[in-house]
Amino acid sequence: MGLPTARTAAAAPPDELAVRPGEDPWTPEEVTEARADLEGEAARLTAEIASSENALVGLMRDSGDGAGDDEADTGTKNITREHELALAANAREMLEQTERALERLDAGTYGLCESCGKPIGKARMQAFPRATLCVECKQKQERRG
Repeated sequence: MGLPTARTAAAAPPDELAVRPGEDPWTPEEVTEARADLEGEAARLTAEIASSENALVGLMRDSGDGAGDDEADTGTKNITREHELALAANAREMLEQTERALERLDAGTYGLCESCGKPIGKARMQAFPRATLCVECKQKQERRG
């Protein structure tokens, strides 16, 4: 599913963000904290990606043609390279989810389930700020997957 359309280019007022029935509305402080956490996570992930990419450049440079390496050395280098590639891919995916959460926060759609459109729940969003599905839809997705 795509990103829900933004109502405005400016950030939505905190009290307009979705909450489940019985939950207190988002306060400006809670929204500021959520934004700061997401922005901090984006910065951390960007640095992690850069570090992984630098490590990969070094691994590729050092791999050469493998002349003089025994099979164990070659295997270790390959495993290390694959591990770095997996770490970088995971960090890129998490960065994408984090940036999407920031976009949803700005659009006023933060906290709305991308599947059913119902509120995800403030407590769930505070525990997992990148959530895009309510608990019910997430459970359905996991059963199918």
